[in-house]
Amino acid sequence: MLLSKGCEIELYTGHPDGTIVGLSDHIVHDLSGFVREPDSRNVEYTTAPFSGYDRLLCALVRPRQQLRHYLPQHGDYTLHPGSTLSLGDTRQFFRSDPNNPYHAYIEQTYHTTVVTASVHINIGIDDPDLLMRAYRLIRLEAPLYLALSASSPFLDGQPTGFHSTRWAVFPQTPDHVPLFTSHADFVHWTEEQLRLGTMQNVRHLWVSVRPNGDHRPYNLNRLELRICDLVSNPIALLAIVAFLEARLTQLLTDERLDPLTQSQFTPDELLALTVANEQAAAKHSLAATLCHWQDGRSLTAADWIDQIYETLWPTAKQRSFSCFLSPLRKILSQGNEAQRWLAQYEQGQSPQQIMQGAIAAMAQAELELQEKLCVEMAV
Repeated sequence: MLLSKGCEIELYTGHPDGTIVGLSDHIVHDLSGFVREPDSRNVEYTTAPFSGYDRLLCALVRPRQQLRHYLPQHGDYTLHPGSTLSLGDTRQFFRSDPNNPYHAYIEQTYHTTVVTASVHINIGIDDPDLLMRAYRLIRLEAPLYLALSASSPFLDGQPTGFHSTRWAVFPQTPDHVPLFTSHADFVHWTEEQLRLGTMQNVRHLWVSVRPNGDHRPYNLNRLELRICDLVSNPIALLAIVAFLEARLTQLLTDERLDPLTQSQFTPDELLALTVANEQAAAKHSLAATLCHWQDGRSLTAADWIDQIYETLWPTAKQRSFSCFLSPLRKILSQGNEAQRWLAQYEQGQSPQQIMQGAIAAMAQAELELQEKLCVEMAV
């Protein structure tokens, strides 16, 4: 049986030349299913939770096609790939809702470091204690998902030295988020943060992965992976979703997959290790040298992913979603978006030329998917 899964997608809007322009107020007013981010230059949509990958694929593509039909009504506008303001402008914050006090807090506290676009992947797990074990494992392996998805090597028209500039600059808060030992531990910690003011509300937990639900922290039903950059190709995104689902399916049947019991490190050492791994993955993505949470051995992110992939393939095949997992091999062999864009930069293309080509390629890929798959499928 497949787990339920859905995605929250943040997208930039702007001109085909790579200039990002805020249009979220128009989009949210005129189209259902889209919500504002604090800065108007990006907009978010969320898929419903699906078990089947074919329906999730259509749910990823169709809102973008709706946007692509809508945006030309307001001018020469399109959707942009990437997870940072690749060509600018980070000097100014464009409020999407000037009367929202939480947005005011975000602008005043973080300014444009939060004006990023990402993918949040939610996987359904109803049992709160199993969910906490899943949180612990994926918190330590989250750098692998960042390595697969990195797509933000440019900022303000220049390379930054990072493959994921988004994760390098994004403010993670609160400063210390533990590896919760139980659901009760998570509830107590969250209540304490709200009392202390280190979290403004239950959503103000900005870390690589978090337990989620309709009434946090009390009623939980899913794991939310928040570390991924925007993956513009839906097939590549589904491969990353499949990798996560297969790993969680493996965890649900194998109690040994718990860092609290199967690591030589203390919880505090594990947190320090994963912070270092996240920083390395933000810098070098698949080529980053990471430290394994079990025994401390060093290996590249690509090699670690490959090792896990081999153990997950039988699970995915048995549950008939291996065809959605297999494109992960293409990411490992050809590189993520950041690596491919940086290769073009090293060959002499400017960031503007690279982003213009990526904008056009993203539109074409979505059109082909819409024509091949979604027209024939019932939602």
